[in-house]
Amino acid sequence: MTIFDNKISSDRETFRTSYQSKKPFKYLIIDNALKNSVAQEIHDEYPKITDGEWDGTTYLDQKNKFQKTVFEKNSLMQNVFDELNSEPFLAWLNFITGIEEPLIADPGLSGGGLHQSMKGAFLNVHVDFNILPKTKLHRRLNVLIYMNKDWKDDYEGHLELWEIDDEYKNLLEKIPPIFNRLVLFETNEISFHGHPKPLNTPVDVSRKSLATYYYTKTRPASEIAGEHNTIYVNTEGVKGSVKRFKSGVRAALERVNKR
Repeated sequence: MTIFDNKISSDRETFRTSYQSKKPFKYLIIDNALKNSVAQEIHDEYPKITDGEWDGTTYLDQKNKFQKTVFEKNSLMQNVFDELNSEPFLAWLNFITGIEEPLIADPGLSGGGLHQSMKGAFLNVHVDFNILPKTKLHRRLNVLIYMNKDWKDDYEGHLELWEIDDEYKNLLEKIPPIFNRLVLFETNEISFHGHPKPLNTPVDVSRKSLATYYYTKTRPASEIAGEHNTIYVNTEGVKGSVKRFKSGVRAALERVNKR
């Protein structure tokens, strides 16, 4: 695994223990996960929103978030995603998570790839789609690697992990999206996550991350649910409802203008 710091392999027992200890769903945070030189190169070559093709469609629960999944052959970004989808990294993920069935990568980066969010952006708390439509594989894991230097708390944009059921909503952890931080977490019917608070960045500062998702052919019977798309929840009360309304109006206007 040439892009990763040596500790990814040398400390894997510690990482496995930390991941397995989390409840009600499992997750792991690794700082300085990539080699410094690799992380710096990704940061320096991270394309701007004005470079190439980005999908920045607005939805009720998502605004000012852009995604890019197609890269030139043998380019830095393509090589990085190739390694994140490689057999050695899949084997590492299987070890850390204890998932017995071999994990399967998604070279098409459905929903993943490069993410970039601009001032005012948010992604409401949600659980992810559980079945990859084209292959019918079960979504099991998310890996996010953040590329944000000098990130300030008042910029917002923290990854929030939530415990939610019919009776209560409990914020488990707020994770600042700082430079070269890797977050791994399982995806199931209770792994609620998002960054619901609108970004409060200067107009020339964006929230950058790499995202890859991993699948298996089946999953434990206790985790099986009917096939569904992303399921959002409002963790902000009236403020969240107003935010969704405004985003919905913007989304409608975007679609009218594209006709």
